[in-house]
Amino acid sequence: MSRSADPLRRIRDDQALTELLSDSFEFDVRRADHVDAPRLMSGLPLEAVAGDFTGGKFYLCGEGPARPVWYASGEGEAGVIARDFSEALGLVVGLPYWRDCLKYSDDGDLTSMRAAASFLQRDMLTSDPEMVSAQSRAAGTLGLEIKPVPVLVEHLHMAVRSAGPADVFLDGTGEYDGLFGPFPPSRNPRWR
Repeated sequence: MSRSADPLRRIRDDQALTELLSDSFEFDVRRADHVDAPRLMSGLPLEAVAGDFTGGKFYLCGEGPARPVWYASGEGEAGVIARDFSEALGLVVGLPYWRDCLKYSDDGDLTSMRAAASFLQRDMLTSDPEMVSAQSRAAGTLGLEIKPVPVLVEHLHMAVRSAGPADVFLDGTGEYDGLFGPFPPSRNPRWR
C-alpha cells in the first residue's frame, strides 16, 4: 500500500473512498462503534475500525504496526481474517463474498472454500458486473495489489486457522463461535 502510511486514516479522510468501501464491500468505517465491550480471552486489546450492514465488526488486535484483523459477526461468530490491515483491505476488496466462502467451508475445508469461491465469483459477475470496476477503483485509490481469488481464499483459510485456544472472542452475550461454517458448497441448490 503506497499511498498512505496510515490507510485507515486515509479511508476516514476520503468521503468518496469511505462510501465506495461501504457500498460495494460492506466495510464501513462509520460503523466502528460497539455497544458491548468486546474482548479476547487472551487479554489482547481490540480496536473497532469498521462495521458491515449485518451488525458485524472489524477489529485491529494487539499493539504495534502489524496488527491482525478480527471479524465478529452479528450472529455470534468471530475470528482472525487477516494478518494486518492491508491484507484485510485486500481481502474485502478482492474477495467481497469472503463471508460466504467461510459459510460454505464444510467446517474449514480449503477445497470446499475454493469451490464455493468459484461459484460465488461466477454469481457476482452475473448479478453485479459493475463490481469489477468497483474493485479496480478501490484498489487503485488504496494502492492495493489485488491477489487472485485462489490466493485470497488460501490466505483467508490460513488466517482463520491461525487462532489459538486463547483466541476466544467475548462480549456481553458470551463466547463467540469460530468463523468456519458447517455447509459444503453442495448445500446451495444453485451450485449443483
